[in-house]
Amino acid sequence: MKTAVVAEPLLTKPILAKHKPVVLISADVKQLGGHPFHVAGHKYIMAVAEAAGALPLVVPAISDQLDIDALLAMADGILLTGAVSNVHPSYFGQEVHNPSLPLDPARDALTLKLIRAAIHAEVPLLAICRGFQEMNVAFGGSLHQAVHEVPDLSDHREAKDLPIEMQYAAVHPVRLVANGQLAKMIGRDEIMVNSLHGQGLDRLGAGLVAEAHALDGLVEAVHVADAATFSLGVQWHPEWQVLENPAYLAIFQAFGDACRARHSDRDNKTQA
Repeated sequence: MKTAVVAEPLLTKPILAKHKPVVLISADVKQLGGHPFHVAGHKYIMAVAEAAGALPLVVPAISDQLDIDALLAMADGILLTGAVSNVHPSYFGQEVHNPSLPLDPARDALTLKLIRAAIHAEVPLLAICRGFQEMNVAFGGSLHQAVHEVPDLSDHREAKDLPIEMQYAAVHPVRLVANGQLAKMIGRDEIMVNSLHGQGLDRLGAGLVAEAHALDGLVEAVHVADAATFSLGVQWHPEWQVLENPAYLAIFQAFGDACRARHSDRDNKTQA
């Protein structure tokens, strides 16, 4: 009888068990059982804990009751997650294209302020899917509300009738900008990614630099040109099975390294 072989995770760097940096994770507001809840996906939380080696802390979307400066003072990094909801198009000067799609105004109110404040405070930022779109809007960019309706662009949505593992499977390549931050991080000029988004970047926000494109030309990753630390947004979902995908893992490890650097710097300043 053969013994099953279990593949080991692709972690290549030791993660210190003590003094982990704190990563703030954006929350969505969802109605559950008639009550509003502030929630964050398990896969994002575990990617921060396991792949970035940081302490995840979910931040509720109550911007009027939160002190942004106080949040940033305790943060070593920020992760903006993907979500079912879309950024409200009023933030980029448009009307709602499809009223049947969900919105999350409470999340918008927090994250769009938090993004620019984080860059100014030199807090590492990783933005995924909706977070990537928020990043573009926060810097004055706009979105295609329905990428599949734009001439010459592909349909980037997942097939919702498929099992979740197939929805998150890699389905198309993205080309990384030569000598860009992401290409250097991953060590390749092209990778395969999953694709689960109906909206996408239209006009690039001021100060953002494209790091990757889909074959149809759609921008799939950006960084902030004048950021003093890690500032990456990606349209795909690198948190999905991150320990099994070297390219995805490289992103979270680089983010974790930047968070540890900030944590160490803050410790040194405290002890000085």
